[in-house]
Amino acid sequence: MTDAASQPARQRSEFDGWRSMTLSLYMTLVGYGVLVGIPVISTAWVNLLGFTEEQVGRVAGADLGGLSLGAIITAVIISRSNRKFLILLSASIAILANYLCTLFQDYETVFWLRTMSGVGSGIYTAVAVAALGATIKPTRAFNWMLFAFAFSQALEMHLLPQFTMNGIYWFFIGCFAFSLLFVAWAPSYAHTKQNSLDAPADVLQPSVPSYIPWLCLGAIFVTYINIGAYWTYIELASLDAGVPEKWIGDVLVWASFLSIVGCAFATVVSNRFGLARPLATALIAMTIIVGMLASGISNYNIIVSVFMFNFLWIFIDVYQMSTVAVVDPKGSYAALMPGAQGLGQIVGPNIAGSILGAGMGYKTVFVVCAIAAFSGMLIYVFMYSYLRRVSPQVVAAA
Repeated sequence: MTDAASQPARQRSEFDGWRSMTLSLYMTLVGYGVLVGIPVISTAWVNLLGFTEEQVGRVAGADLGGLSLGAIITAVIISRSNRKFLILLSASIAILANYLCTLFQDYETVFWLRTMSGVGSGIYTAVAVAALGATIKPTRAFNWMLFAFAFSQALEMHLLPQFTMNGIYWFFIGCFAFSLLFVAWAPSYAHTKQNSLDAPADVLQPSVPSYIPWLCLGAIFVTYINIGAYWTYIELASLDAGVPEKWIGDVLVWASFLSIVGCAFATVVSNRFGLARPLATALIAMTIIVGMLASGISNYNIIVSVFMFNFLWIFIDVYQMSTVAVVDPKGSYAALMPGAQGLGQIVGPNIAGSILGAGMGYKTVFVVCAIAAFSGMLIYVFMYSYLRRVSPQVVAAA
């Protein structure tokens, strides 16, 4: 996973400046804020607004599906658009949607407002991720992002349960608004089209078929079906199984720090074993730790599952983002990664919501989570097996 191996043709640009890097890292944390805090937010929708468990899945899916839609829009237009304008527009959409959520609290209205907020967050996040992907060492930039992500996850798990429903919305409003003070730090345009879908075909590594990056994005989508369903419902499932609310709350906070360990461990392991084998192994382990809850939830197996989930979630993301960087050294598909994640996040909670609405219970939800994680592993095994035959130099770089 060495940057020298995977990004030989890159040159330093304004995206590598500390101002652009700092703003982009902050924006990714804010843009992914709902994704990080969804267990607490889901519980708040049930306890404070009276939504059913099925409705929670629909609303969470709308919010995180909007993230996907916004990222896809950004990937199409970013090469022709002023990035400062996109930041201002997307933040304004998210701020307005969150503010309206403080005024309207019925299910139908909240559903569409969370979709609107998700679209704003998706554009906002995709601009930031594309900027990180345009740096001279995108793998390193993504590692920094995931380290920061782990700390922000712990912060949200600690802070959000202390807020009212409106307090949660105002928290996100404040985070988006703060970034607008530093919009001038963002480069307005890229000097090349390396961050858009209309980039020339030769941006990929030599001998890498054009569908390989799309296969990577498909694998990200599948793995996020598991993440979306598990993370949306893990607190509600634990409470349903009789786990004390304080216990699961503390578990979620402390487990967040395992994300930091996972990110650091992934970097060390990749330097020794590359990307393919650790990624496949991590996804097999993820299959086991989410599937184990299908046999029932107790105070103790929830610790094992949630702690390992947080460790593996970030571990897997480091490898998934690095894999995209290896096969696509110009970063043309970086803006689509939030789209793939968000699409998985809309499908996962909606599948789980439908399962619960049909009365099949949380055990079935966790079986589906395990199947999704295992499917992601199969995609990566196929992809790397194919690349080993047609592009061995790319596999060696990985």
